[in-house]
Amino acid sequence: MFDQLKQLNELRKIKEALEKERKTVERDGVSVTVSGKMEIEDIKLNPAMDAVSQEGLIKQCFNEAVREVQKEAAQKMFNMQR
Repeated sequence: MFDQLKQLNELRKIKEALEKERKTVERDGVSVTVSGKMEIEDIKLNPAMDAVSQEGLIKQCFNEAVREVQKEAAQKMFNMQR
């Protein structure tokens, strides 16, 4: 039982740490920042680009930022089990 409480406490710590994480990905002047809760925190556009190009870059930046947050979460979970 003590081990379960210890693991629960570790999970809470990981959750709190992940919520503070921010990943920003930038491409061609377009950037997206995603929080550890997988929420968009910020989007910056490049006014010199047309809307279609910016839409594609926003998608790419968002997807990469989410992958980075997920990777960070997986690493923290892996380290917890050690």
